[in-house]
Amino acid sequence: MSAEVIGWAALGGAGGSALRYAVDVAVTRRWRGAFPMATFVINVSGSLLLGLLLGLLAVNSTVAHTSSAGPGIAATLVGTGVLGGYTTFSTASYDAVRLAREGRRMMALVYAVGTMFAAVAAALVGLWLGAWWTTVV
Repeated sequence: MSAEVIGWAALGGAGGSALRYAVDVAVTRRWRGAFPMATFVINVSGSLLLGLLLGLLAVNSTVAHTSSAGPGIAATLVGTGVLGGYTTFSTASYDAVRLAREGRRMMALVYAVGTMFAAVAAALVGLWLGAWWTTVV
C-alpha cells in the first residue's frame, strides 16, 4: 500500500466523518425518540451509496481498478475513505447495548437486527442500481 493510497483514504475519511456529524445533527434535531434514528439513517444510506459505487465500478472495471493490485483512486477515496468515515458500526453497536442497558431490550433487538438487515438490503439495492445505471447510460 502506497502513501498516496493512504492519503486518499485519509482525505476521504475526514470528509466522511464531517458528513456523518452533519447528518447526525440534522436527524437528531428532527427525531426526539429513544430509537437511534441518526445512526440508523447514516449506516443505511452509507450502505446504499457504497453498493451504488461498487455497482457502477464493477461494470466499468477499468475505473474500479488501477491494477490487479487493488482499487483505484475513486474506490479508495469514496468507498474506503468517505463512506468508511461516514458509516459507523461501532456507534450502532454501542447504541444497541445502551438501549438494552436502559431496559429497552426489544428496541435494542429490533435496532440491531433491523440495522443489519436494512444496511445489507440497501447495499444490494445500490449494487443493482449501479449495474442498471451503467446499462442505461
